Amino acid sequence: MKAIVALSILAVLVMFFGVRKKKVVLLPLIFVGLFVAMFLNIREWGTSVHYFNEMFIADNFSIAFSAILILIGILIFMFANIYYKGVERPLEDIYALILFAIIGGIVMASFGNLILFFVGLETLSISFYILAGSKKFDIASNEAAMKYFLTGSFATGFLLFGIALVYGASGSFNLEAINAYVVSAKEGVPMLFLTGMLLILIGMSFKIAAVPFHFWSPDVYTGSPTLITAFMTTAGKVASVAAFYRLISIAFVSLHTEVVTTLTVLSVATILVGNLSAVYQDNLKRMFAYSGVAQSGYILMALIVLGPKSAGILLFFVLSYVIATITAFAVLMLIREERGTFFIPAFRGLARNNPVEAFAMAIAMMSLAGIPPLAGFMAKYNLFVLTAEGGYTWLVVVAVVGSMISIYFYFKPIMASYFSEGEPQHKIESSINFKFNIILCTVLMIVLGFLPKLIINLL
Repeated sequence: MKAIVALSILAVLVMFFGVRKKKVVLLPLIFVGLFVAMFLNIREWGTSVHYFNEMFIADNFSIAFSAILILIGILIFMFANIYYKGVERPLEDIYALILFAIIGGIVMASFGNLILFFVGLETLSISFYILAGSKKFDIASNEAAMKYFLTGSFATGFLLFGIALVYGASGSFNLEAINAYVVSAKEGVPMLFLTGMLLILIGMSFKIAAVPFHFWSPDVYTGSPTLITAFMTTAGKVASVAAFYRLISIAFVSLHTEVVTTLTVLSVATILVGNLSAVYQDNLKRMFAYSGVAQSGYILMALIVLGPKSAGILLFFVLSYVIATITAFAVLMLIREERGTFFIPAFRGLARNNPVEAFAMAIAMMSLAGIPPLAGFMAKYNLFVLTAEGGYTWLVVVAVVGSMISIYFYFKPIMASYFSEGEPQHKIESSINFKFNIILCTVLMIVLGFLPKLIINLL
């Protein structure tokens, strides 16, 4: 809770200094504020404090996922100065919206009441709608914002109607009270409640871009500014996954057997459609959009097999996904800035002239593909073992097939960087600061691959 207060004050200060034309102060102020928020968040570890009549719950689960959201903010702002280096216009609105989106994500990871969940979701979503269109004079950015707003509003309608039906049947917005109602329903849970639960599942499936509710993500991620795409695909997924898990594991845990079939169908469709669609993409931003869809399919496996280790494995999975994705987008951002394209040929000869950037991209791609001994491999391995132990061996086979397919498209930029034929592209000048940032992320991916239990055992 203290982290939300700190971030809110930080966002207001950013807007204040922006209005005062103190642009040079913004990033140092943001980094100090984010590290203070991280400290205040971690300080609450083990306390499990409930605020505002059980509406906000600061337990270890919410603190862990909030820490990842704050980490995303730190990583994104590490590359913000590089991405916006040639931009003359004030940036305080973009920076403040990123902070407000993180606040919304933390609320989504910490809610104990469906009303607060909806407030957090809208705080995150509205910030994303505006950020997607923040490149005001780019028609693709405007299109992305409009598509995201229209489809997001439609999905929010499903979610809100579902919440209303669940409240109408149970008489409460509190997650524990909803579960208590399900347990006490001696004559069976009424259709009103089940319909509401289904509508909520549809709304949450849209937020994590699960098939068939994924149709918005390729166009939105392709049209949005690259740094914003990196932020949306990581922060949005982490916040939505945390909220989805909280809903399934608390409010609907007594109906888990009824929910499992739906989640299993979603998981299989999302893994296969996401990976097969990514195979045909030469535009890397669009490829990452379908890759993110496939990753949502793997994430759903942790919701299907609820167990003592599910939350910890889910935490490690999203952490490895976040670091690899932001690293890949950072290199892609540099390529796009210099060569004006997101397509694979732009990576030709990158290893010869920019070995640090090529290596960072290769490690990020291999981690996302699940190549040992990187963090992505250990995340998938632990998730697959959890699913197999839960009796879903056939689902693990589907997931392994999906991972094998993903190797083809994840290795496209690696092959172009190291093994492409023809005249290589010229060298790209990058700052020491940029190199340090991507090396730090690369080291994290390697180190976490050897220390998965350190994260998994937190929850």
